Amino acid sequence: MEVKLNGRIDSSNAAEKEQQINSLIGSYTGEIVLDASELEYISSAGLRIILRLKKAYPDIRIINASSEVYEIFDMTGFTEMMDISKAYREISVEGCEVIGEGANGKVYRIDSDTIVKVYKNHDALEEIHNERELARKAFVMGVPTAIPYDVVRVGDLYGSVFELLNAKSFAKLLIADSSLTDAIAKDSVDILKTIHSTMLKPGELPDKKAEALVWAEYCRDHLPAEVGDKLVKLVSEIPDTLNMLHGDYHIKNIMQQNGENLLIDMDTLSMGHPVFEFAAIYLAYVGFSCIDHNNVKDFLGIPYEQAGQFWKATLRYYFGTDDEAVLQDIENKAAIIGYARVLRRTFRKAKESKDYKARLIEYCKNTLCDLVPKTDKLYF
Repeated sequence: MEVKLNGRIDSSNAAEKEQQINSLIGSYTGEIVLDASELEYISSAGLRIILRLKKAYPDIRIINASSEVYEIFDMTGFTEMMDISKAYREISVEGCEVIGEGANGKVYRIDSDTIVKVYKNHDALEEIHNERELARKAFVMGVPTAIPYDVVRVGDLYGSVFELLNAKSFAKLLIADSSLTDAIAKDSVDILKTIHSTMLKPGELPDKKAEALVWAEYCRDHLPAEVGDKLVKLVSEIPDTLNMLHGDYHIKNIMQQNGENLLIDMDTLSMGHPVFEFAAIYLAYVGFSCIDHNNVKDFLGIPYEQAGQFWKATLRYYFGTDDEAVLQDIENKAAIIGYARVLRRTFRKAKESKDYKARLIEYCKNTLCDLVPKTDKLYF
């Protein structure tokens, strides 16, 4: 049952307000939700009403409290003893520039100072809270991260607001000047190394190897037995390291603001061997466009050839070598993990045409059948 609280509740009307609330509840014994969207002020007399309701209905909660009313509840300790949620500011993204999009949300520039990540899940509050905590964790550990400062409503969805004054994504910088490919790749690698050098405690973040094993086990049923078995074996033998991983690292998720580079989209943070990161990076620049080279243009805004050059430059600067044999070996390892992910994803979720889906499945299978037999290990 939802009960509206309105106006002011203080010593002058507390008895009357309490009688009205009790009359509305009557003999109801289910969940009680107090909607505070129209509540302007509540005094200690009003808080005592809430305490009595809390005693009678232990699971009672309050929703849509204004910032002023929420502060009263917070200062008096009510937010620690019961579920109280704020009313969320409503904004529109109509006509706003889209500066990034991932599996979980789309990022818009609201104005020159701020961006908002709008989550695709209609019930995303827990997801938003989780990403905020992950961003704070990364920031405290020294990873250059943009931290959201507000939660808003965007139509029937939720969004996180970030202050990024005149920031541009690495993708925008590359689109404006393709000659920056090497320089931006170097900057990208600097942040990537900072992430990977951040060591976590066991179980502190989701284990990427566990996820990759699910991909490999699924693929085993769609590959020749010797290839499928070896794929699972190769993934299972990757060392269980404690490196922090971003999980969705590409040029749309790195912003440059006044010469400072910052990461956004931290909801995919995980932990494990860096080869899993490179598998995701490979897919972003090369793998997801294996059948249709226009995919990377649609996603990142740069041509397939330039995306491939950026991938190669990333490998060179990260591993500090120009040895093509070494770099190709690393690429093959990333491709094996990446195409195992794509193969499972295509069978389970792809919405493309039957013809495209069939060609993508065939490509993944052929690539895995080519690379897996001649690979001894998937780590470096």
